[in-house]
Amino acid sequence: MDVIKEKLKLLPDNPGVYIMLDSNSNVIYVGKARVLKNRVRQYFHNSPKPEKVSKMVENIADFNYIITSSEIDALALENNLIKKYKPKYNILLKDDKTYPYIKADLREDFPNFYITRRIKKDGCRYFGPFMGGINCNDILDTLQLTFCVRLCHTAINSKPKRECLNYHIGRCTAPCAGKISKEEYAVQVKKALNFLDGNLKEAEELLNSKMLSAAESENFELALDYKNKLSMLSKLEAKRLPSLNKAIDADIIAYATNDLYSAVNILITRKGIMQGGSSFALDEAHISDGEAVTSFIAQYYSHHEVPSEIIVEEFCEKELIQSYFKEKFGKSVEVTLAKQGDKFKLLQMAKQNAAEYLEKSVDKIRHKDDMTVNACKRLQEILKLKSYPRRMECYDISNISGVDKVGSMVVFIDGEADRNSYRRFKIKTVEGANDFASLQEVLSRRLDKLGTDEEEKFPKPNLIIIDGGKGQLSAVNEIFADKGIEGIELISLAKREEEVFTLYSDESVKISHRDYSLKMLQRIRDEAHRFAITYFRNLHSKRNLSSVLSEIAGVGKVRRAALMEKFGTLDKILNATEAELSECEGISPAIAKNIKEYLENNL
Repeated sequence: MDVIKEKLKLLPDNPGVYIMLDSNSNVIYVGKARVLKNRVRQYFHNSPKPEKVSKMVENIADFNYIITSSEIDALALENNLIKKYKPKYNILLKDDKTYPYIKADLREDFPNFYITRRIKKDGCRYFGPFMGGINCNDILDTLQLTFCVRLCHTAINSKPKRECLNYHIGRCTAPCAGKISKEEYAVQVKKALNFLDGNLKEAEELLNSKMLSAAESENFELALDYKNKLSMLSKLEAKRLPSLNKAIDADIIAYATNDLYSAVNILITRKGIMQGGSSFALDEAHISDGEAVTSFIAQYYSHHEVPSEIIVEEFCEKELIQSYFKEKFGKSVEVTLAKQGDKFKLLQMAKQNAAEYLEKSVDKIRHKDDMTVNACKRLQEILKLKSYPRRMECYDISNISGVDKVGSMVVFIDGEADRNSYRRFKIKTVEGANDFASLQEVLSRRLDKLGTDEEEKFPKPNLIIIDGGKGQLSAVNEIFADKGIEGIELISLAKREEEVFTLYSDESVKISHRDYSLKMLQRIRDEAHRFAITYFRNLHSKRNLSSVLSEIAGVGKVRRAALMEKFGTLDKILNATEAELSECEGISPAIAKNIKEYLENNL
């Protein structure tokens, strides 16, 4: 504590980021400050603090700081360091997910429309996100059914292609076959964009007209399809908020806390239509609620579309958030501190959702702590590990008779899967089915990264877990000895009796099947097995697929690659029609027929 007192005296008046460390030099919290001296000292004053903050302060053994040129840069750096270190007491959106958007590729002469979950600054238009019961595929299908725009990725050039099935059933005007001019297709695209902008009236009229026409022609299946699409549009219209301006694009963000746990609810409106909402359980140690929301916003919008407006509560850091979006995303975002009117009513709705989610999530969060952080502490105690196993890595090998041998590395941080850190290995030096030698190769390649420039991507683990028994443990320990590895604990978990083997005893450690620490070990072991099996199957199926296709006359390397890219598996090619096969680059109708006949006769 004397070290901290001396450091507090030297803190500068500049903006920046502070990094709190525990007694094992693990990063447990990252925060940003307008004035480092004032902010960091607040943690060590005797003034009352939220319970979560007090718990975190008890574990601080040291701190570092980084000076930045502005608070905006401090917020950006804070966000990057949270992603890098995954501190225990910061907001971590591990349950974060991306939502589907419809992308209109306007860079093309004949734009196509398709679903994506990634937004880029590429000159295309994006519509969404689609959530809360709105099916993105239904919207896209309606788009094609009504305005006959293309959904495929077929390259359109001067050499016309053969029309596909969609042209013959009236779902596409076949620009790839030269059946429509660029100007005529542009009219269809304009109507489709207008529909995606929330103007549903023309689509409803067209669908209704087509439904009646199909019914008169006694094409009842098609008429039912039109009727279903009209029903979907009615549900979409019902989500429109009559009190809002039709063009409003806003995210409404509300925060609820009980001083130990917190929750955020975000409601999304696009073109005046309520798209839906999401709630997030937070586990953070911010001194102020405003900082908690700002940190959430920085993380959330690094993965999601940035709206024109964000509606938040009065305590939020409005100017900082607006400046952050302007500087980091190049977009002007209006941050509205709603105090009255319709926007305030929406904010109250979000706040009610956040409070309800928090109330229902408290027991779940506590259970999660037992399954993760507390399980790590318990494992350290049971196995007498020298340090808290914050970063655990587990390894497994998969192959069939020594063919397509692969290894997997999965990573758990504080007892939770960190999927971005997973790695997979092709076994390069081992002949035949030798799991011991394969494990030695994988661990050797992984441990060689310690002490190199790659260690930032592959940080030193506290604990390595091997899927296997004493034999596998001994094989890996030989690699540890050869490389002089220190400071990393090594154990193995044998599946049959769920015994844990360590280097400290010839006898296994048997942990109660009810114990959360064993359940955590089982989770990481099973995840390593799943990851290895998935990689093995992908390699094996691609090798088999390539080998089968190479036997078909007229299907060379380029055409094999095109088929594999489009279909991925042999089953999908077997089930494809000749028309679908001929949509592949370089596959003519004659070759498609040849492929189909060969597969039907030989498989």
